[in-house]
Amino acid sequence: MNATKLAGIVLLLAGALGLAYGGFNVITDTHRADIGSLHLAVNEKEHVNIPVWAGVGAMLIGGLLLVVRVKT
Repeated sequence: MNATKLAGIVLLLAGALGLAYGGFNVITDTHRADIGSLHLAVNEKEHVNIPVWAGVGAMLIGGLLLVVRVKT
């Protein structure tokens, strides 16, 4: 399996996952305080949406990479 086919498979899977889930969650540390042995942290959870056009585009490009043969 060459790099082009591998990239095509990865793009197909990423596009399908993007369409299926519609996004992912990111947890970030916003504030942190260490007072002696007391440790406090504030985590914020943010949902990042993946546009439908990005998922469809990734699947189309991945499919093209698998179908089109490159002469070397």
